[in-house]
Amino acid sequence: MLAASWMPDTVMLSRFLDDHSALIGLVVLLAMLVGFIREKTPPAAIAAMGASLFIALGFVKPDQALGVFSNPAAITVGAMFVISAAVQRSGLMEAVISRMMELGRTRPKLAIGSLLALTMLASAFINSTPVVVMMIPVMISIASATGLARRKLLIPLSYCAILGGTCTLIGTSTNLLVDSIARREGLEGFGVFSITPIGLILMVGCALFLYLTQSFLLPDRRDGETAGGGEAKPDILTEVRIGPGFADIGRPYEKARLLSPRGVELVSVFRSGEKLNIASSDELMTERDRIVLRATQAELATLRTTAGLQIGVQVRASQAPVEKEEVSRVVIASGHRAIDRRIADAEFLSRMPLRVLGVSRRTNPAGPDLGGLRLKAGDSLWVAGSREALQSLRQDMRLLPAEAPLAKPFRRDRAALVLMTLAVVVTLASIGLLSISALAIIAVGFLFAIRAIDPSDAWVAMDGDVLALIFSMLIVGLGLENAGSVQAIISAVLPVLQQASPVVVVLSIYVLTSILTEMVTNNAVAVIMTPIAISLSDKLGLAPEATVLAVLFGASASFATPIGYQTNTLVASAGGYRFADFLRVGVAMNIIAACLTTAGIYLFYLR
Repeated sequence: MLAASWMPDTVMLSRFLDDHSALIGLVVLLAMLVGFIREKTPPAAIAAMGASLFIALGFVKPDQALGVFSNPAAITVGAMFVISAAVQRSGLMEAVISRMMELGRTRPKLAIGSLLALTMLASAFINSTPVVVMMIPVMISIASATGLARRKLLIPLSYCAILGGTCTLIGTSTNLLVDSIARREGLEGFGVFSITPIGLILMVGCALFLYLTQSFLLPDRRDGETAGGGEAKPDILTEVRIGPGFADIGRPYEKARLLSPRGVELVSVFRSGEKLNIASSDELMTERDRIVLRATQAELATLRTTAGLQIGVQVRASQAPVEKEEVSRVVIASGHRAIDRRIADAEFLSRMPLRVLGVSRRTNPAGPDLGGLRLKAGDSLWVAGSREALQSLRQDMRLLPAEAPLAKPFRRDRAALVLMTLAVVVTLASIGLLSISALAIIAVGFLFAIRAIDPSDAWVAMDGDVLALIFSMLIVGLGLENAGSVQAIISAVLPVLQQASPVVVVLSIYVLTSILTEMVTNNAVAVIMTPIAISLSDKLGLAPEATVLAVLFGASASFATPIGYQTNTLVASAGGYRFADFLRVGVAMNIIAACLTTAGIYLFYLR
């Protein structure tokens, strides 16, 4: 009896869903857009809820939902995140930024221009988010040194990263996603440099516009700005002893690669117990020289792994080398008996074989060297030793353990191989020897093999929110197509665009995509708009590449709000911008970008 009464309800529900599938799909899409705009819930979570709803309603079959996890765009995005992390870990960007910082001391305007150009170039091939994260403190430092307001530089920094990403297919995850959907819909797709001509037109035009209007469109307020650069300063006092086989032996100190990174500052050099005056001489580095330095955490970790260097001081001589040395950070609490004692005389360090790698203090530690430093309450000590020795150290109630581990060291000896790997991926993908997804996976395997990056770092580098958003929105896109919602949208807009010229159609698609991107995450907009653009081009007899590129550039070039693109959000926080600051310059940038992109598409695809 229950089964009999249940069956008609099931049939009626199924019939209702079939009869109103397009409308239901549009309602779900509208609800998702509202959720994206309100920002009460993370975009990836909203996309996942929408995807699960389309599956539950039967608009996406389970096997179709599982199929999106083999999408080449998502795989490529994940692999490129890992390659980007390897580039960052190799110290390549750090080395170039160090050179730019040196240039900034003598020619600040040239340094600013070079840094913005470097941001564009780097963002064309690697994830722009870490590029901007690294550049923000450098730009703040140059602004402080030149007397410029940092707000004059940080919005251009984000915009340059966005513009660089539009120059290659691998420049942004959005580009790869649009290309993947286009291929799924039967288009040939794009090569790595297929979009470069239009991207260059957009980049040059927008950069010129920024340069000409920055004096009155970019804010010049200095409220909330603090003195100093805002970058990670070399604040850890350490010392190293030059051992046999160190690469810089015989090189003048002023040209030593050991001292070239911006995260390392030379304090003094001792030879045979005497301090050398290397500032006014061409003194060569020799074995057993003792060099006192200040370093950042990352550089301290790098020094620790550099062959030929003995880092830190050890109060108690170890009977045997530690096979698996670990590093811990402890803070000297008020009342500790070691306060005002030199590190070399600290009893708590002499009870066990431990090395003090470095000491950081809110004000720079005095010295004259690490062993002679007198400890103060609040000092942070980076200590290395066996796990047992470190556990014994933590028994001291006046030593406060710090949670933060030592930063990851740069792997500068892998830099050339990492750069070669990226170049090979780009070159082979551009000539079509293998797909970009296959090449990216091979590249990740090679980077693991040469130990350019650790698996744990790779998993951290793969932005789970971005990947979850991509997979979920691909399911949503399938649901909208299967439900007939895409066709309903086409039927609504087709009469309006049927009499319009191809240029107006492309411009309309670009503008709609751009407006949505300012309010909603760009990957979500790309998934929604690409099938619509392809269907419109079929109905209107246009080259489908033209409308797809309008979506690609419209979803990637987001300038008018701090939430439209991740790099905008980063600089908005670092620069203390108001929402209106982005609107004032960004709306104008969006108009310029729309005109330039449409002109480029017309020139290469519609003429």
